[in-house]
Amino acid sequence: MEHHFPYLPRRRWTLTALALAAGILACTLGQTPPTQPPASPGARTEPGTGATAPAESQPRPLPPAYASGDVVNPVDLEYLGAFRLPGGNDRPQTFAYGGNAMTFNPDGDPAGPDDGFPGSLFVMGHDRMPYGDLPDGNQVAEINIPVPVASRDLGGLNTTDFLQGFNDIARGQFAGLDEIPRVGLQYLNRPETGPKIHIAWGQHFQESPSASHAWFDPTLSQPQMQGAWFIGDQDLYSVNGYLFEIPAPWAEVFGGKYLATGRARDGGWSGMGPALFAYTPWQADGSPPPDGTHLQETVLLLYENSYNTTDIIHAMSGYQHPDEWEGGAWISAPSGRQAVIFAGTKSNSEKYWYGYLNPAGPQYACVDTQITDFPTCRMADGSICPQQDFEGCCDEAYGRCASLRGWWGTRFDAQIIFYDPANLAKVARGEMAAWEPQPYAFLDLDEHLYLSPPEWERISLGWGDQRRYRIGDIAYDRQNNLLYVLELFADGAAPVVHIWRVR
Repeated sequence: MEHHFPYLPRRRWTLTALALAAGILACTLGQTPPTQPPASPGARTEPGTGATAPAESQPRPLPPAYASGDVVNPVDLEYLGAFRLPGGNDRPQTFAYGGNAMTFNPDGDPAGPDDGFPGSLFVMGHDRMPYGDLPDGNQVAEINIPVPVASRDLGGLNTTDFLQGFNDIARGQFAGLDEIPRVGLQYLNRPETGPKIHIAWGQHFQESPSASHAWFDPTLSQPQMQGAWFIGDQDLYSVNGYLFEIPAPWAEVFGGKYLATGRARDGGWSGMGPALFAYTPWQADGSPPPDGTHLQETVLLLYENSYNTTDIIHAMSGYQHPDEWEGGAWISAPSGRQAVIFAGTKSNSEKYWYGYLNPAGPQYACVDTQITDFPTCRMADGSICPQQDFEGCCDEAYGRCASLRGWWGTRFDAQIIFYDPANLAKVARGEMAAWEPQPYAFLDLDEHLYLSPPEWERISLGWGDQRRYRIGDIAYDRQNNLLYVLELFADGAAPVVHIWRVR
């Protein structure tokens, strides 16, 4: 089903036992998220090594063949079906509790059948876990792409095969960033560097500066990771959730920047909507910058941050604090029409709150009553909930709550939202404020999803209309106009890959 704006009426997990313990502890102790302010987006200090990126060229006019509004619409996306991922459940070399990141490799599987689905996918497996429980998680494997099947029966889907098994590509890298990792991947074969997989890495809470971006080789057994680097001096909560290619004509519009990165963290910590920055990590000779370099970035999209205000202002249309956009892509139709899209789980709630599910029903809030430094319940229009919604529902004396703590609402939907690239170019040239571009349309995905997670994960994921974390990362095959979307917890604890064709 497709819809058009102006108005749009979390995702990570650990094993249930650890998550349940953390939720009970938070319910009992009333822990409050850190509230340190992010770095100013305009700051240009260079801490650490003091290394600087090459000088930035100025954004240029739009590609000659493109006019504002010449965009891909939801009706242009044709659903083709889905396929299952291979392997077992032995962690960390499993796709169960995975789907954090994915990227398409146009050079992959050259000996595969000529079935209309060439190339391969690099997909990330089971997440790292904190406190030393799974320090070698977030391993990456390469898979081929079978013909998708449109079936409501998982057993009727084709199952792909491994081209490269799981490898710990980040061994010794991003140390300590294992508390609900946030990761993006993008395969890019440039003349300057040859084939590389670019990576963004962060975690749910990041209280100290740490370089977030790097690259590694596609031979997973010998990744030879280079980096890591900062994206300017941007807030880490805004840069390390997704990563995608900017097509060449548009990269020149943004001053020769070929990669887009950003994040949309729940609670508005990354901005009240998806953030997006253009960057290029290689030097003129194709070599990697020194570790710790602050790469020059071009801001393409950046909404107001909830650190700065508790008001819902300078936000994406229909924004709500439980929103989480997990993947991004720059897509195009054979006619040349373009769109920048984000996929994730949208809160379309009559009211939303920070706390827990209410066992009395989805229409009732259940706030964390021990948090008082920000409004913990809001109505759909951003106004504060009635006083009775702040009474809570947990048996706090015994730490008993119906779910894990987090941002909840009365309804969630899996969606793709669409932005006009011309508006992002206007931001880059200073013709629009970074919070002014708005999605022009959205596409509901739920009719194609299986939405059948393991029963034991309901405490983390929710159920029914309140099911969170529906969509993981996405990847795009530009040559064949194929969009790959991970549905989380679709095959037990493992994702399923859905495919759409852009017509």
